[in-house]
Amino acid sequence: MSEPLLQVEHLAKRFEGIVASDDLTLDVAPGELHAVIGPNGAGKTTLILQLSGQLTPDHGRVRFAGNDITAMPMYRRSALGLARSFQITSLFLDLSVLDNVALAVQAHAGHSFHFWRNARAEPELREPGRALLARVGLSDRADWPASVLSHGEHRQLELAMALAGSPRMLLLDEPMAGLGPEESARMVEMLRALKKELTILLVEHDMEAVFALADRITVLVYGRVIASGSPADIRANRDVRDAYLGEADEEGASHG
Repeated sequence: MSEPLLQVEHLAKRFEGIVASDDLTLDVAPGELHAVIGPNGAGKTTLILQLSGQLTPDHGRVRFAGNDITAMPMYRRSALGLARSFQITSLFLDLSVLDNVALAVQAHAGHSFHFWRNARAEPELREPGRALLARVGLSDRADWPASVLSHGEHRQLELAMALAGSPRMLLLDEPMAGLGPEESARMVEMLRALKKELTILLVEHDMEAVFALADRITVLVYGRVIASGSPADIRANRDVRDAYLGEADEEGASHG
């Protein structure tokens, strides 16, 4: 069996007495789409923040691609191939969709934003930008101002920008949030295609999407892992049903 691409060992994070991560251990295999689910306040976003480098854990270790990244800054994690999407929308709404992706390509190539106006016209930035837009289904929106895109299309554009650095692994924090049924279905199909190319850790409340996409699922409650396994294992786990899946049903999410 191959070495995990991401290893999280005994992670702990506390905020003024509130335990957000409690001896949290999980691993993600290369090529896997690993979903993390749990009720509100379970510590899912805190986990993503620690993996991306925005928060430093109080205890424990994070390894990515054989490197200890526990204390590594965000830009160095990005250089290793770990990318986070849907963090804070950083779109330039007055620029075109293609310009936004070209700027992301420029940033990952290590160029300064100081000369971005000239760089927008460079073929070595725009051609990769067009290829990224094709991957997320926005080719026909390339010349549109980003401001006129729908909420779901903004999510698609953010995903294209996250892919600009050719990451090995994507951290996705609730990509379905705020999407309508058609947009959610489009996002599921996009993620299904992307999981053939790269490793994904997905935090998501939409149980229909989770069970449609995940190879493995980890369930958090109060910052602690209560179960981890295949979708079938998680579906059949009584502790998970009591702690979360019953609540998800009441909120209107379907898990099959």
